[in-house]
Amino acid sequence: MTDDNQRPAPVSFLTTPVTEATFLTPEKFDDEQRLVRESARTFIQREVLPRSEAIDHQEPGVLPGLVRQAGEQGLLMIDIPEQYDGAELGLIVSAIVAAEMREASFAVAHGAHTTIGTLPIVFYGTEDQKRRYLPRLASGELIGAYALTEPGVGSDAMAIRTRAVLDEDGKHYVLNGSKQWISNAGFADLMIVFAKVDDTKHTAFIVETAWPGISTGAEERKMGIKGSSTRSVYFDNVRVPVENVLGEIGKGYKIAFNILNIGRLKLGAGAAGGARAALDMAAAYTNERKAFGRPLHSFGLIKKKLANMAADIYGAEALAYRTVGMVEDARRAAGDDQQAQLAAIEDYAIECSIAKVYGSEALGREVDEGVQIFGGYGFMQDYPIEKAYRDARINRIFEGTNEINRLVTSGTLFERAMGGKIDLFTPFPGIEEQVSGGGAPDFAGPETPAGLRESVNILERAKRASIYAALKGAMKYMSTMREEQEFLEYAANLLIDLYAADSALGRALEAARAGAADAHTHELLARMEVLRLLPELRVNLEGALAMTFDGAERRAELAKVRGYLGDPEGDLVPLQRELAGIVADKGGYPLE
Repeated sequence: MTDDNQRPAPVSFLTTPVTEATFLTPEKFDDEQRLVRESARTFIQREVLPRSEAIDHQEPGVLPGLVRQAGEQGLLMIDIPEQYDGAELGLIVSAIVAAEMREASFAVAHGAHTTIGTLPIVFYGTEDQKRRYLPRLASGELIGAYALTEPGVGSDAMAIRTRAVLDEDGKHYVLNGSKQWISNAGFADLMIVFAKVDDTKHTAFIVETAWPGISTGAEERKMGIKGSSTRSVYFDNVRVPVENVLGEIGKGYKIAFNILNIGRLKLGAGAAGGARAALDMAAAYTNERKAFGRPLHSFGLIKKKLANMAADIYGAEALAYRTVGMVEDARRAAGDDQQAQLAAIEDYAIECSIAKVYGSEALGREVDEGVQIFGGYGFMQDYPIEKAYRDARINRIFEGTNEINRLVTSGTLFERAMGGKIDLFTPFPGIEEQVSGGGAPDFAGPETPAGLRESVNILERAKRASIYAALKGAMKYMSTMREEQEFLEYAANLLIDLYAADSALGRALEAARAGAADAHTHELLARMEVLRLLPELRVNLEGALAMTFDGAERRAELAKVRGYLGDPEGDLVPLQRELAGIVADKGGYPLE
């Protein structure tokens, strides 16, 4: 665990040189974490993947049975305190397990149970509620779900219409309303349900599905994750004991939003794991498939795909575990006070949203390229990459759409900067002078490996140019910022790409400092990731500046930033070819 004084402040990657960064990476997992990872991997390979077809066809009892088997293997109790029969292994282990859930429908069922179906009770439950429910959730005796979304109410969670009225006896709330697209609804025993008390007070309840008045609709016919249970849930005069109010009356929105931060973080790790699986499938196929008498991986355009996929995953994985490490350090530093733990997690809301956005979009890119590498076979259901392609799409909608998460990312940044919680204004004059001067110092230190010096300089210049563009725009749009969603998207995209590049480079620098046997592979992956992201950074910088300035001033500002960023030296193709060769030799993702 990191000392309070050493733990990175939220969004510190934006103003801290990457050469100073130290954070959790997969290379730093301890023996216990590796053991749990292996246990989860073995369970998925032996029990879940062989039943993929049965899961996808929703054969009765298969998926809930596997969730209960996961409980027997200890894979449902990781986040639950020991005094309630949990393992209390923490968020890092929880994220590691999420990354191993390689069958998407099972991953949804497992995540809905362990995260949004269980953690609200862990963090907000009374002692009585924890004793009654957590041991049975830990074992799999009860399967959990989370009922927030309603027809016509998606991202605007505060607009729910389900109502809870205190009965005359004062001992029950009477619940009426409906929920939509509820994961695990077809077999859940317990739901965290959100409703409004007195038409205004957004409140959470623990609801047992066996109670009278609860019914579900038919299974939804979905594009992907076909094996997961997704139904509407109806509440008709359901009597909920007052003892089952979760948290405070009127404070349900806090539960919804705070648990979403953890859900986003775990989804980011899970998506990175799914992306690795897609690359493994694609790389293995390029070794097996021959065209014109040569293995597929020997062709330049396939090499380009393999190299880009590997670098993309490297960044997604690095930023996901970097974030979970910071969040877990902050949570543990808060001690036993669970509200303090949630406040600590909230401090890293920006990074949690980035992990979700980058991970889900990286997964989308990898399965898309995977289908392309397989060619016509990738379009056929006989090949698992086809299923992976369909299953991946929902991740950009789950846990808040990526559009909402982008608005959270940049909106929170500007709100905290204006409130003095994130200091961007102190370095701004120096950055403005540097950008306007048309040149930039060498940001790479003497200890920076020669192969990473250019990448460090590209990244550090991009950070400063992004602060420059973001604050120039913020000054213009200060009073109307909420309405300037296009500008907020440009700013969010800059943050997302900078965090990915910074995390990838920091990971590679640590591998070099540690003298890792595969340090050269880390170097190639980080270099590729920075060069892959640079064009996106340019597009978003120029978009933000174009919104902020007009006419001759716009042209001058664009020219300044373009000149400051400069252009990378050398040819990208040799880097792609070398990295792709390692991927082909490994038959998949080039790191353990």
